[in-house]
Amino acid sequence: MNQAVSPDPQHTLEQIRARRRQRLLRFGLAGGLGLLVAAYGAYWWLDGRFLEQTDDAYVRADWAPISARVSGYVAEVAVADNATVKAGDLLVRLDARDFRDRLRKAEAHLAVSEAALQVQRMRLRAFVAEQEEQTHAIARADAERGGSRGEAQRAEADWQRYQHLAQWQAVSVQRMEQARATRIQSQALQRAADAELARQHARKAMLEQQGKQLEAELLQRQADLDQAAAEADLARSALADTEIRAPFDGVVGQRKVRQQQYVTPGLPLLAVVPVAQAYVVANFKETQLAHMRPGQAVTLEVDTFGQHWRGTVDSVSPGSGAVFALLPPDNATGNFTKIVQRFPVRIQLDPEGDDSPRLLPGMSVIATVDTRQARHER
Repeated sequence: MNQAVSPDPQHTLEQIRARRRQRLLRFGLAGGLGLLVAAYGAYWWLDGRFLEQTDDAYVRADWAPISARVSGYVAEVAVADNATVKAGDLLVRLDARDFRDRLRKAEAHLAVSEAALQVQRMRLRAFVAEQEEQTHAIARADAERGGSRGEAQRAEADWQRYQHLAQWQAVSVQRMEQARATRIQSQALQRAADAELARQHARKAMLEQQGKQLEAELLQRQADLDQAAAEADLARSALADTEIRAPFDGVVGQRKVRQQQYVTPGLPLLAVVPVAQAYVVANFKETQLAHMRPGQAVTLEVDTFGQHWRGTVDSVSPGSGAVFALLPPDNATGNFTKIVQRFPVRIQLDPEGDDSPRLLPGMSVIATVDTRQARHER
């Protein structure tokens, strides 16, 4: 005979309590999850939807490779690797002996050209004085011709009068001969005066041609002087170029030059990196650029230091990286595949304190741009 067993009241109470704890736990988890979702939603609504982030960002600097402008042997390397330099500091000095000799030669040629120009100017001034004298000579010859012409006219009139008187035998033969001789002499003097005036005019024309020649020679001397001055300037510049100096403040890198090395123009010797003028280039996807504008605030997290910097959007590239590639893709081919393009965005760093770590070109950065202002303006 089977006998019914009544449940244990204590066991039943434990089961009820366990179910209550499970329900409370589920309600707590659901409530916590709801709070998390609400908090994330609030964050996204207030901040997250305005932030555009990329980890494809790096520190950059407009560094310059330093090379010589003249050929020569290196006499001194004045800087070491990773040395800090200021604008104008001496980096490399070339052997300048040949350049000094060339400068002395050019300066001597310049002095000769200046002396030749001065001599030519003196000749031209003497020629001007000669021209003035010739003008006076022409005036004197013209006056003498006028006097001789008047004398010839008087003698001709006397001769005509004596001939008329001779018909009436009112004048002696001696007087007639004297009048004829005076007439012939005055005509000869007139012809001589005419010839002298013509000669003076011819000499004036010849002097004018000489003046043109002297002026041409003066222009030639001036051109020679300009050429000599240019050669002296080139020699002076070449001598100055034997001292290679830093173009701006920065840090020396890639130092390849060594003492007694022969260098040629364009050969890279070292590099100067303007570390203090570093900036960030962040490559954002094209879908992130709709509300990105210059002047927006940027938060930068540098992988090296694990701390944040502040910056400002400076500009957006006019084309994607593929546009400026050495071999840009041709989408007209049959194997076209659409890929989201990235556009370089330049970010200017805000000034930091002197004790903050220095950002070096090449460091990886996570850039986050706050586009809130552009969205609100829209």
